[in-house]
Amino acid sequence: MPSDAATDSRKALVLTGASRGIGHATVKRFSREGWRVITCSRQPFAEDCPWPAGPEDHIQVDLSDPEDVGFAISEIRRRLEANGSSLHALVNNAAISPKGESGSRLDSIRTPMHMWRDVFQVNFFAPIMLARGLFKELSKAQGSIVSVTSIAGGRVHPFAGTAYATSKAALASLTREMAADFGPAGIRVNAIAPGEIDTAILSPGTEKLIENIPLRRLGQTSEVADIIYFLCSNQASYVTGGEIHINGGQHV
Repeated sequence: MPSDAATDSRKALVLTGASRGIGHATVKRFSREGWRVITCSRQPFAEDCPWPAGPEDHIQVDLSDPEDVGFAISEIRRRLEANGSSLHALVNNAAISPKGESGSRLDSIRTPMHMWRDVFQVNFFAPIMLARGLFKELSKAQGSIVSVTSIAGGRVHPFAGTAYATSKAALASLTREMAADFGPAGIRVNAIAPGEIDTAILSPGTEKLIENIPLRRLGQTSEVADIIYFLCSNQASYVTGGEIHINGGQHV
């Protein structure tokens, strides 16, 4: 056990897909509230990143490799134990959405089977592997799990491919199942379903969708991060099994 001097009293968050977009905004949001943020992404920690926590709170992991996910779980546990941190939140944000030639949408006919497997491993299996692997740590802190689904999980989307869309629909269903299974341990499980969010990886033509969004604008990553933070905070202490739409009314 770590000594009292080594104990980190901050709440801790494990966040996948932290290097850009919604993930990057989430790092900033939780850090502003004094949380310790353990980031997980395919990229190593960038030396020119101004993030003060540095590499000691970053884990490079390939979520498409089940063995690497297992390693990441062990490493997360080790780092939490090293300074007595409790795990108050797990945010499953990482996802892949492969495209065809020239960025075209991959439908259910043209998507290669190996691509289906990769998409489901990253978007669906990795979240449940992480949640199960960190169950004890989350239970100890009466923590919260938030998974990032998508508007594409509930309707055919002009850009999101079939494998991506169905993996997100499965993740939404998994959220309900996990809320029932993890609830008795005091762990809340929710999802957020973003629509068109202004990030660096928007598909060409996204601006044409704005006319069909009631609020007539794209969402900001900070707006998504605010809802993630709310679901992980005590303000949402009786909220579990839900999926919050963050899309400016695009789903209505």
